[in-house]
This record gives sequence, structure tokens and C-alpha cells, in this order.
Amino acid sequence: MNETRMRYFEQDDVLHIAISDEPEAGSVELAPNITVELNAAGELIGIEILEASHFIRDSIVESIQGRVLQMPTLQQV
Repeated sequence: MNETRMRYFEQDDVLHIAISDEPEAGSVELAPNITVELNAAGELIGIEILEASHFIRDSIVESIQGRVLQMPTLQQV
């Protein structure tokens, strides 16, 4: 089994997650700035995220906002 590796290219703001060392046979754009890489069998071998810093920031903020909205009202003492 291959070890998952992540590389961040700061100058281009690209995050690449390699799940396998297999050669890429194709890719599919899942959403703007998110592409998955596939092997010859159509299996996921990597993920590329463009504008990664914005994607991660927005994902974290969205997750936190969702949790805050689910919290019971805090009482001030």
C-alpha cells in the first residue's frame, strides 16, 4: 500500500495530495479548482486543489459557523 503524501506549492497556492504512486491516466474536475487524478482503472490516485489557502480557510470557517449555529444559547453570568 502506498503512503499518502501532501505537498503545498506556496508560489502557486496549490495543494497536491498523492494517494498512490501509480501513473495518472486521467483526471476529473469535481468543482472549480478541485481536480481528482485517476489511474487506468478509474481509481482515485490524487487530488489537486488550486487556490488552496482560500479553499482551506473557507472550509474551516464554514465548518465552524455550522457548529456555532448548532450550539445552545450561551447564558452570560
